[in-house]
Amino acid sequence: MGSTVARTFLAFHHNAKLHRLDTVISAIKPFATLEEANKSLFKQGTDADYAVVTTETIFHPQGGGQPSDEGLIRRQGEGENPVAIFEVRHARMDVVNDGQVLHFGRFADTDNRFDVGDAVELEIDADKRLLYSRLHTAGHVLGSAVRHLLEHKIAGFDELKASHFPDSAACEFAGLIEARWKDDIQRRVDDYVAEGMPVEIEFWDEDDFRKNGLERLIPDKSLAPPGDKFRVVRIVGAEVYPCGGTHVDTTDLCGPTKVKKISRSKGTSRVSYTVV
Repeated sequence: MGSTVARTFLAFHHNAKLHRLDTVISAIKPFATLEEANKSLFKQGTDADYAVVTTETIFHPQGGGQPSDEGLIRRQGEGENPVAIFEVRHARMDVVNDGQVLHFGRFADTDNRFDVGDAVELEIDADKRLLYSRLHTAGHVLGSAVRHLLEHKIAGFDELKASHFPDSAACEFAGLIEARWKDDIQRRVDDYVAEGMPVEIEFWDEDDFRKNGLERLIPDKSLAPPGDKFRVVRIVGAEVYPCGGTHVDTTDLCGPTKVKKISRSKGTSRVSYTVV
């Protein structure tokens, strides 16, 4: 077993419709040998678990408010090498080795394990991916609806952060949004979903943000690999967001998106939502 510091190529950044992908194992790390900072990424980890690194991945690591993909890493049986299956329960970006994705989980059969250099197939849970993509796009739709509706009506307004987890999906904003705006926000969200706006993935440098009048959205340079551009998601006719998550192709594919409630605390507002 071994390790490498090579960055993991994020194949889902370029094609989020890939549910299967052939790749190669670049590292296998017993959970017990991980740095404490990496152990803390998978709190359910035990001595039976491992962190597997591949040269490229279709597993979205938890981050940007989106949950981690789950699924399998499988080596096909051939000759003296039997089928080996690794159950991916969680994926995160390595906090020690820049750019690596750690696939946390365990082997289905501890007597049948693959090794560094083995060719394998990745397979994600497609149903969970679709749900997370709907939730993530719906979060951007909600953020855009609130901005277009209230940006000039709420003192100190700004978009802050969002969670796109199924049981706690919400967008947070600077400024106090009163409950009376809930129905107006819902109507604007409904309009954006019904319009079926295209959701496009683009790659921008800092000049692209400036040319589009979006200097306020320029991300920290550390969020892009050296020499690479920033990944952005454009909801055509609404907003552009720097975003590394997965999305549906058009806003109508979010499905019915319901604004649940608006809560306020210490100068910020939290608008929670769900998709049906």
